[in-house]
Amino acid sequence: MKIAVPTRGNKVDDHFGHCEAYTVFSTDENRTIISSEILPSPQGCGCKSNIASVLKKQGITVMLAGNMGGGALNVLTRHGIDVYRGCSGDVRELTESFLEGKIGDSGVGCSHHEHDGTEHQCSH
Repeated sequence: MKIAVPTRGNKVDDHFGHCEAYTVFSTDENRTIISSEILPSPQGCGCKSNIASVLKKQGITVMLAGNMGGGALNVLTRHGIDVYRGCSGDVRELTESFLEGKIGDSGVGCSHHEHDGTEHQCSH
């Protein structure tokens, strides 16, 4: 399994569409992390970029995210990527918690999403 986490530094970036990069963790059949890599983030808003198809081509099936708008959620889901929102903290510790079955989707996303500039206001 491959898991992607929107990342800024070593922490989960709170907004999927504007992260610095994605940390991609590969796991073995025992749900143990065997490798990680950094995938640069495209410029612009996540739901309007080609990031979902790029992630799918990389074999990613899970996205552990802080927050995202409905457009990004729909695009990822259409590409067969399961999204878990409401995540935070260190990306490796988060992924290990997910692999232990301790992470679920918060069900909360951005309720207001502007595409005419860089401002994104999210209701949590």
